[in-house]
Amino acid sequence: MGCRERAAKADLLRIVAIKDECVPDPSGTLPGRGAYVHPALVCLDQAVRRRAFTRALRAPGALDIKALRRYVEQTTVAEQATP
Repeated sequence: MGCRERAAKADLLRIVAIKDECVPDPSGTLPGRGAYVHPALVCLDQAVRRRAFTRALRAPGALDIKALRRYVEQTTVAEQATP
């Protein structure tokens, strides 16, 4: 969604809307409509700038992405720490 590049489903992070919040769904088991994005801050920022989450998840208003951003930051730091 963010960078609009194609990738394998396993390389992407599923996101669902729960109430007014975008929630990461790494296991892919949460109910509801899902959207996929690369788990990278660059792609996340592009998706936010384009308002892609609101459109893809068919949300009536703006969605809070704090939990999603925190998850992506933690994932990025963990990948960089792993040799």
